Amino acid sequence: MRPKMSASQTGSERTLLAALVFVVGAASLGAEIAAARLLAPYFGASTIVWANTIGVVLVALSAGYWFGGRLADRHPRLRSLCLVVLVAAVLIAAIPFAARPFLSLSVDAFDDVSPGGFLGSLFGVLILVAVPVTLLGAASPWAVRLAVGPPERAGEVVGRLYAISTAGSLFGTMIAALLLIPAIGTQRTFLVFALALGLVASAGLGWRSLAVPALLALVFAAPVGAIKAADTGRVLFEDETAHQYARVVERDDGSRALELNEGQAVHSLLRPGSFLTDDYWDGHLVLPFAARARPPRRIAILGNAGGTVARAFGGYFPATEVDAVEIDGELTDLGRRYLDLRNPRMRVFAEDARPWLERSEGGYDAIMVDAYRQPYIPFYLATEEFFELARDRLARGGIVIVNVGHPEGSEELERVLAATMRSAFARVLRDPIEPTNTLLLGGGPGLSARRLGRRAATLPPELRPLARRAAADLEGGLAGGDVYTDDHAPVEWLVDSSLLEYANGE
Repeated sequence: MRPKMSASQTGSERTLLAALVFVVGAASLGAEIAAARLLAPYFGASTIVWANTIGVVLVALSAGYWFGGRLADRHPRLRSLCLVVLVAAVLIAAIPFAARPFLSLSVDAFDDVSPGGFLGSLFGVLILVAVPVTLLGAASPWAVRLAVGPPERAGEVVGRLYAISTAGSLFGTMIAALLLIPAIGTQRTFLVFALALGLVASAGLGWRSLAVPALLALVFAAPVGAIKAADTGRVLFEDETAHQYARVVERDDGSRALELNEGQAVHSLLRPGSFLTDDYWDGHLVLPFAARARPPRRIAILGNAGGTVARAFGGYFPATEVDAVEIDGELTDLGRRYLDLRNPRMRVFAEDARPWLERSEGGYDAIMVDAYRQPYIPFYLATEEFFELARDRLARGGIVIVNVGHPEGSEELERVLAATMRSAFARVLRDPIEPTNTLLLGGGPGLSARRLGRRAATLPPELRPLARRAAADLEGGLAGGDVYTDDHAPVEWLVDSSLLEYANGE
């Protein structure tokens, strides 16, 4: 049987085939970006999640290439190819809806520290992505089979189609990450790609098939439901920022928490009628007095989130100038709207922490580092070069305070950070303030628990018990860690290992 698409193909057929290849390429990579965002509220955006997502997409595309080549030889017709793409469009549209049961199971498994259930649920969601991507992968060899005419021009035809497909992949990646997800969210991003696939496939199938993209358009117009239900209390806000998923939950006791991505960690907290949180943020208010006698004149907060510490400084030390750095500027807006973030002495910088610190004028009495993309601290904020930069931006007698988040009982990350900080500071102390949070202090020879204890009585009454507790708990930083550098800082590997050990009960 002679293929319909051959040397005698019409101009409209060539145009349709090029459009199909371009849209398929865009949808394949766009679905990968959207899939990672779909998983982030439940699994986070760790290297494990990204590696699994990329790996599954590559395996699915490889299977599609093999599968598509066989089908193309058996059914060398444009209509057959368009039918497969139309089925893929429907499956792409179904991903965000079909994934929710798996995601709900994953939350329960994560809460129960069940690695088998957690990984099983993760794998189940990725399978939902793999099936339509496999069908999309089949399009490339199928299109080549249809387009190749005389052998002497085969290279030219194949090269052109692959160039068009790659351009589509680039377009899909960029438009998903930079436009669609920030503007309309993950669910509708899937639907946009599904609708584009449906339309281009219908062009080769006839007008009756337009019922499929019409139905997808109706689904697109439907309101987007809640992404995650609150375990307790009620959700005041949830949406996807340009950087991550964020929500604000009002708990049954009236407190409000800012949760990001998988929600296993709280990034800002408001307790009604108080500047205190009864959590690790309170330590930032008293620990600067382990190095100085007076309240800080200027501080920098790297990782301000919703502004818990900045708000408290405005309440207890209103003369302190606060430079609040948060790469996701929308979190600052959430702090002002829902978390009572008010501090007239605060300047907000929606920038990445280290480049900002490099350009800053310095002179800080305290630099507080709390920049997490849960569960990781960015590697470039955990290196010898970073701590040397932070030291150079301190005023005389200033200190750096680093929040070290870790599984309960795990010390590996803290040991590494303590060793790395010692390469830049004369003294490093630790405050084991919470079972899953340790505050590390780096400063000059005058940094001491005794100094903090002497200053406790001069602090605002609500802070005095905190200062006395911290003075009693402060001790030398843990020994035994490696010194991380910009060239070698395997933070993700270290944290992933700690989480797996914790999950397995080791």
